[in-house]
Amino acid sequence: MVTPCPASPVSPAVRSGRRDTAQYLRAPVKKIRRPRLRRKQPLQPLRLCPLPGDSGVCDLFESPSSGSDGAGSPVVTWARGPAQRPEQLDLRTFRDYGQSCYAFHKARESHFHAREALARQPQVTAESRCKLLSWLIPVHHQFGLSFESLCLAVNTLDRFLTTTPVAADCFQLLGVTSLLIACKQVEVYPPRVEQLLALCCGAFSRQQLCNLERIVLHKLGFSLGAPTVSFFLEHFTHARVDAGQTPASQALEAQTLARAVAELSLADYAFSSYAPSLLAICCLALADRMLQLPRPLDLSLGGHSERELQACLAKLRLLVAINETSLTHMLPFEICDKCSLLPSLK
Repeated sequence: MVTPCPASPVSPAVRSGRRDTAQYLRAPVKKIRRPRLRRKQPLQPLRLCPLPGDSGVCDLFESPSSGSDGAGSPVVTWARGPAQRPEQLDLRTFRDYGQSCYAFHKARESHFHAREALARQPQVTAESRCKLLSWLIPVHHQFGLSFESLCLAVNTLDRFLTTTPVAADCFQLLGVTSLLIACKQVEVYPPRVEQLLALCCGAFSRQQLCNLERIVLHKLGFSLGAPTVSFFLEHFTHARVDAGQTPASQALEAQTLARAVAELSLADYAFSSYAPSLLAICCLALADRMLQLPRPLDLSLGGHSERELQACLAKLRLLVAINETSLTHMLPFEICDKCSLLPSLK
């Protein structure tokens, strides 16, 4: 009879060592080798595929508003002013969402309206505000920005003035900062910080502008989507064309003239007390009278009182009479000829 050999004694240390070794030893896993895809063409330079904006890494790329040499020149290569009008109106989209968008913006209008922007300003006056915006409006034309960007910039500027006193030597910096914040919301290719600082003749640094941008956003609570005159001008233009009151060509001409009048009113502090919807419908009404349209706009569309409408219209007539020469440079020749802004042209 054969008896099995007794197992050799194993110490507890050896047993634990075996368990530890078994814990870490694994069978090798064979990796599947896949064919590597290689590009047939080399990668294009980054400047041919720019990233818009001026936040973070975007400074490493060229934007369409910069020169080919990479310098941040404030001179742009394209322009889009009020003389450029859309060929046709998107009435289908207006019928689907027009009234809902109007009701939404009309309900939020009072929340974003800064009625007394200079009440808490010891150094900024109505005259200095007019000078700043009279400089900022040509800047917005120079960069080819939309009218919506300009309206948002003015709204951001006025709302910040209601919250924080601003020194006179920082007022220009606040203007370009407000324009940059507005362009980041609207424009596909907003101006770069270097371009805006170049317009200020190097009076401010990049860090100062970025710090002020943070302060503005903090004070406004990042609530930036304000209803503007530009939106209400487009809404009332779509509404009158959709109702069959005015042909599309005449409505677009009235909108172009009304946009130029509204642009003049943005620089005048006297018009800051009027709501954007009131100002928009009064600008369109004045444009209809200047163009002598057979069927002028119905002033009851905005839901404002007759007293407010007449007061705003009277101030707009005076504004146009004072700035008639400036208005002719903002409009196409055919519109100036129709509304008799320059009688010598006829």
